[in-house]
Amino acid sequence: MAAPGIFLVSVVLLLLCGPGPYPAAADSQPGVKCVLFNEEYMNCTWGNEEMPTVNYSLFYWNKNTSDKAVECKHYLQHQGVRVGCHFKKNELIQFQPFHVLVNASVGGKTLEIPKRMELQDLVKPEAPVNLTIRNMSNNQLQLTWASPYPRNKCLEHAVKYKSNKDTSWTELSVNGDVFSLPSVDYEKTYTFYVRSKINKFCGRTQFWSEWSVPVIWGSNSTKGTVEEELYWFGIRTVLVPIASCLLLLVLVILLVRMERVWVILMPRIPNPSKNFDELFITHNGNFQEWTGVPKDIVESFKPNYSENICYVTELPPKDSHETLWDSSNHAPPPVPGPPAAPSEHSPYQNSYGRV
Repeated sequence: MAAPGIFLVSVVLLLLCGPGPYPAAADSQPGVKCVLFNEEYMNCTWGNEEMPTVNYSLFYWNKNTSDKAVECKHYLQHQGVRVGCHFKKNELIQFQPFHVLVNASVGGKTLEIPKRMELQDLVKPEAPVNLTIRNMSNNQLQLTWASPYPRNKCLEHAVKYKSNKDTSWTELSVNGDVFSLPSVDYEKTYTFYVRSKINKFCGRTQFWSEWSVPVIWGSNSTKGTVEEELYWFGIRTVLVPIASCLLLLVLVILLVRMERVWVILMPRIPNPSKNFDELFITHNGNFQEWTGVPKDIVESFKPNYSENICYVTELPPKDSHETLWDSSNHAPPPVPGPPAAPSEHSPYQNSYGRV
């Protein structure tokens, strides 16, 4: 009896203490994360590790809207599903409570995610620019920069650097926009980065800006500046693609005119038939007319006299008894006799002879 009782108690504890369907449903709801970029615009996004499968709607209100909820005017979408909302600068007021409400209808139920925020705690400044290194006395380097953030006094900075012989980065916090490295080795090359964040006097944000474009200084080169980095960046991103496009264009032109190139390199044997098209088409094979010979010269080559026709007949041998019959009257031929002497007045010889 003890064993069934223990099993029953275990089942009851599992049902009471085990995870139910409600926490799982709560975990599936997306969270809302808002970031104010350099006090110029703000993006609020929602979603967990998985992409939302339904379209959520976002409503917001603050002191400027008289506590009246206004729907998002510019939704951010991914593959046709709303994943966030974009706010312009004129829709935001710092140092005032900012309320958002994200809701959606799932399975016939309405899911609502309210959130109250302070905009000064959501600021992410833009990365510093114009990094410049100056070589001071006593082997000291001075690094300066500028920030696009409108209120420079509300920023704190972090500088990280290392030489070409170091294996790890050194990162230091800096107040202001000047950093000094007291001692450098002229046999080394140094690389510097800078990033910024709102300090504790202006907000409680934990958003750091992106790292700046690096600046490099070394004994084998002149002072590293951002302009030098941008110069090489321009070569890689502008000149190289343009040169590649020009090379591709030249190859296409050569391909189109390849037939002409082959004709130049390997001339074809000319076809003489084309030269006689005019003879057979225009002049119908008249060679004299095609060559341009005058008609009077052509007429001079034609004969202007006529000759009498001379008929020759073969006589049978002497020992043959066959006779020649005339094809018209079948009369026997005359008895052959001595040949008659040729007439003195006839210009032609006798038309009969013997072989």
